[in-house]
Amino acid sequence: MKIEDFMLPCPSKKFLGIECFGCGAQRAIVMVFEGRFSEAFHMFPAVYTLLLFLCVVGVNFIDRKRNYGSLIISLAIINSVIMVIAYFYKHFFIYI
Repeated sequence: MKIEDFMLPCPSKKFLGIECFGCGAQRAIVMVFEGRFSEAFHMFPAVYTLLLFLCVVGVNFIDRKRNYGSLIISLAIINSVIMVIAYFYKHFFIYI
């Protein structure tokens, strides 16, 4: 059994045939844990900021004394911007 057997399919790609902004995130995270860092970045450019975001959210649940709200919002905005730029770059410059 491989980890790829447990990955969720993208509903947008499955039913509409169009990739969403997060397509490739699961595979990129697996690539990071396998040590394939550049391949992970090419698969999903926001993978490192996404992992940082998830770590900060996890720390926020553990450490309730500090307020991580502004950091979480900042990382969410950075992730969103990177995802949108990568999406449009991939679809309008690579697939042409």
